[in-house]
Amino acid sequence: MRTHLGRTMVKRSLLFLVFFMCISAGERHITAQDDSRILVNVVLVQLNIAVTDRNGNYISGLKPEDFVITEDKIPEKIATFEEGNEPTRKLIDNAASPKGAPRVPPGDKTAAATTAAALSEIAGPGTSGAKVFILFDTSNYMYRGFVFAQDAITDFIRQLADSNQLAFYSYSRNLSRAVSLTGDRSQVLRGVRSTVAGDDAALYNSLLLTVKDAAGLTGKKAIVVFSNGPDNASLVPPEDVAELAQSTGTIIYMVSTRDAEAEPSSTAVFERMSKATGGKAYFSKNWGDEAKAFASIREDLAHLYSLSYYPQPNPNRGWRTISVRLTGERLQKYHVRTRDGYRLQQAQVSTNTGYPATTTQNEQTMQR
Repeated sequence: MRTHLGRTMVKRSLLFLVFFMCISAGERHITAQDDSRILVNVVLVQLNIAVTDRNGNYISGLKPEDFVITEDKIPEKIATFEEGNEPTRKLIDNAASPKGAPRVPPGDKTAAATTAAALSEIAGPGTSGAKVFILFDTSNYMYRGFVFAQDAITDFIRQLADSNQLAFYSYSRNLSRAVSLTGDRSQVLRGVRSTVAGDDAALYNSLLLTVKDAAGLTGKKAIVVFSNGPDNASLVPPEDVAELAQSTGTIIYMVSTRDAEAEPSSTAVFERMSKATGGKAYFSKNWGDEAKAFASIREDLAHLYSLSYYPQPNPNRGWRTISVRLTGERLQKYHVRTRDGYRLQQAQVSTNTGYPATTTQNEQTMQR
């Protein structure tokens, strides 16, 4: 999503500067045989793709060769492939150093091993499932439906596939990180039940912080927001939050009530934000609709295709447009849903070997 509704470029620049200052502390340098300091960069763009028919039914069983990906109309080669909660498959040999991956000095076995290890870490062979952050509105908008919302979130957690990891956050004026990312369902459920109602709603501030927490993680990652009303306390514009989520490959699902739906501006923002990141927005009239919305998100996460690629050389240093389509006549009738691009983040270079090396996200890896 590239519209910014009159927001200045200065605010966006400050937003991303703060973001990358926060993650830069995690950088790790690696010493090669000649004591040169090599900081490996592996830029991996990950796409989470839903494929459905005209009735909204998920299409399973597709293969990597069924997908065609372009970035700024430049064809890309799929590096990893995953369907639903199945293990990730690596389609590019780490040692081959494909275009877009870091080059290794000839004969430098240490650098080659380092590069292969970084590539392996990104691809995540044998991993499956998603990292799911639940962001629960505990503002004063929630008073009437607090218990019903807790019940709907609890059922969502209990029925989510065991392969997924969960974090539970709540927000009113401030963000509360009640439970960090974990596979322990009982811990997350205790976090849900311990929440209490607060005051004003700073949704976009809290969502930005949650996106930052998810940004450095590898693999499939999603934020599921339950909001009972519009934002009335944030300083961060929703457009910047959405763009950061796009650029870090984080899906946003919005579950809201008719209280938020009654305000047209909130409805439009929720729909644009979720669509831009490859997610969905749901507006529930009652607790039964809330349960259906969470069930739909659970099904979506279980049927997503996760593909990644190393971008081919591209002079564009700003927003890059991604296009995904299915190949073959028999697949043209299906609908593809995913994010439509990302903004390239400028990396810092630190090496004296003469070969490319840049800073990374989450210690050694960077996902877009």
